[in-house]
Amino acid sequence: MLKKIWFLILIIGLFSCDRESDTEAKIEKVNADFELIRFDEEFAEATEASLPQLKAKYPYLFPEQYPDSVWVNKLTDSIQQEIETEVENSFPELSRETDELHSLFQHVKYYFPDFQVPDVITVTSEVDYKNKIIYTGDYLFVSLDTYLGEDHKFYIGIQEYLKKNFRKEQIVADAAAEIAENYVPKPESRTFLSHMLYYGKILYLKDLFIPFKSDAEKIGYTQEELDWADANEDQIWRYFIENELIFDTDSQLYTRFLYPAPFSKFYLQLDAESPARLGQYIGRNIIRSYMEKNDVSIKKMLNTPAEEIFNKANYKPKK
Repeated sequence: MLKKIWFLILIIGLFSCDRESDTEAKIEKVNADFELIRFDEEFAEATEASLPQLKAKYPYLFPEQYPDSVWVNKLTDSIQQEIETEVENSFPELSRETDELHSLFQHVKYYFPDFQVPDVITVTSEVDYKNKIIYTGDYLFVSLDTYLGEDHKFYIGIQEYLKKNFRKEQIVADAAAEIAENYVPKPESRTFLSHMLYYGKILYLKDLFIPFKSDAEKIGYTQEELDWADANEDQIWRYFIENELIFDTDSQLYTRFLYPAPFSKFYLQLDAESPARLGQYIGRNIIRSYMEKNDVSIKKMLNTPAEEIFNKANYKPKK
């Protein structure tokens, strides 16, 4: 009997792998060509005399409310020049990033055929880490000076939990998140569950969009943080249930368990050991459980209310 069970598990596993391979083979044929524009390099090479041509070429990068003197001063600003040098040293070329972004766009277009592949424009932003990636539909802007490596001198004074993801390996994961947000409806209520599943849906789309990235990179954890979450998943869920947080509407729960922070706030001794955003982690796992146990389309899942997903997911954390 045991042999039959293991044989059945093996067959199901092989079938699942074959199906995933077939899907990836189809995705590889999706046309997702785009232009990569190194605006950061073009601006670094510009002069006061050539600035009008640059403005004419990229008018959307030169807001009209700023006079030319702002840009002329920026051309010779010592801090700007140092940023340009550091970016050029870290990103002399972007072949790996281009390949990963191409794969991202292929996956998005496969699952959402109406997706229009944007051109990618690399810029510098004086380390504006709150806007590392900006997606407008037509363009995807990447601020390269926010991906120079977590130990870079530009990031001295920035909190560790933020700068750990200031690495070039996170560019495509951040891009995937920005695009995914366009397909996920905002939470329909103030409950903790609704907001957990909002982020869970974004992370599930990242599963589809960037399967070549690790779960840690998708959620923005170190591998150690993900291992901690996996090892303590049952305890995290039990805490949420026992403290009746699932349907609670206290917005402080977002800060404690959903937003970037040094750690999640259980108000227990384990806080310092825990990674932040464990509500997002649980939300993703609930969405994964829902999709595994219900024959529904991605679009249907994205538009299904949180409480219905919760009831049909039959989520059981690993122990």
